Amino acid sequence: MVLRNHLVAFVLVMALQLTNALYFHIGETERKCFIEEIPDETTVIVNYKVELYDPRSGGFMPSSPGIGMHVEVKDPDDKTILSRVYSSEGRISFTSHTPGEHVICMYSNSTAWFSGSQLRVHLDIQVGEHAIDYANVAQKEKLTELQLRIRQLLDQVDQITKEQNYQRYREERFRQTSDSTNQRVLWWSLAQTLVLVTMGLWQMKHLKSFFEAKKLV
Repeated sequence: MVLRNHLVAFVLVMALQLTNALYFHIGETERKCFIEEIPDETTVIVNYKVELYDPRSGGFMPSSPGIGMHVEVKDPDDKTILSRVYSSEGRISFTSHTPGEHVICMYSNSTAWFSGSQLRVHLDIQVGEHAIDYANVAQKEKLTELQLRIRQLLDQVDQITKEQNYQRYREERFRQTSDSTNQRVLWWSLAQTLVLVTMGLWQMKHLKSFFEAKKLV
């Protein structure tokens, strides 16, 4: 009974996380991009739904069949992971292979017939274990409640490990950048010192030549 209560509570938390989405407005020729910091070998699911503004009602209605969304995903090396046109409502899935900032861009493929209209896009980006449909997993693999809970905990541990590895990767990148910056500052300081010493010696030599020409020394 206690296990069942814990499982119900966990499912409710997961449901709240899944409904924690956003929406934004774009023109039909406008491009919107989002940046997600994602560890390597992590599954990402993007759920979206496009609505078209209706000037008669002053609200938004389901978009017409001719309007779809072009989705483009690039990894931290600016390599295209995904680039294709989807319908006005869909679910996109991809797996990261390089840790870092992934750019997810969306824009409509609407024709000139709808030019000037405004779209509202509902977007929900799920990363890691949040992208797993455990109800479907339990049904397919015929897992008991205890087995499902263990599976969820293992996935969470795996995601935490990936996050820790990614943080270590970021720290290493930051340390390399700091070392490179410090080295450049050192060389710049040495160059400035060398220039100042050279200018001082040149001025001393020039003044000595001037005094000797004037027979002051």
